[in-house]
Amino acid sequence: MNTMLRKSVLGIAGLAFTGGLFAGPVAAHADTTPVTSNPVAAVQADVVRADKPDMGKLLPHGTPSNQSHVELNDEQIDNVKAIIAATKKAGMDERAAVVSIATALQESKLENLGHLGDRNDHDSQGLFQQRPSSGWGTVEQITDPEYSTLAFLKGLKQVDGWQDMPLTQAAQTVQVSAYPDHYAQWEQQAADLVAQHWTS
Repeated sequence: MNTMLRKSVLGIAGLAFTGGLFAGPVAAHADTTPVTSNPVAAVQADVVRADKPDMGKLLPHGTPSNQSHVELNDEQIDNVKAIIAATKKAGMDERAAVVSIATALQESKLENLGHLGDRNDHDSQGLFQQRPSSGWGTVEQITDPEYSTLAFLKGLKQVDGWQDMPLTQAAQTVQVSAYPDHYAQWEQQAADLVAQHWTS
């Protein structure tokens, strides 16, 4: 019985030793580099990147030459956000927001302008310099950023193929400006603003 017990103990010890030999080399080759990345942060970064609008979609024709840029204050940024919110409410995409913001940059530098007296262009007011006498709405309506954006987008929707047009052509078709080519100079800044604020 003593012999039998000794053989069992030796057999178990042998198995443990043999298992250790086989496990040892495998464990020796395992990657022991400490994990420094944060998988949750990586996934969140991918989500943020996926949510940001694609610049190719925002600027489908590339950036026109001779771009202008103005520094914006908090009120102007609030107007950018209002234009983006109204664009989403209208069920339109990021490119429509770029066209809208570039138009408002040209017309008012994104300032919700009231009547400017002698400096006024007829009765033009608001972000898009819309005119009550031309049927855009009342003064109260066209100086409301949401209303004026929705009115502009309603006009844009009626322009066949606006999505494929150069921005300045699409904007001019709605605005009928005396300076039809001036909208193009704001396209890059408008695209940057949409990229920055579309998901905020």
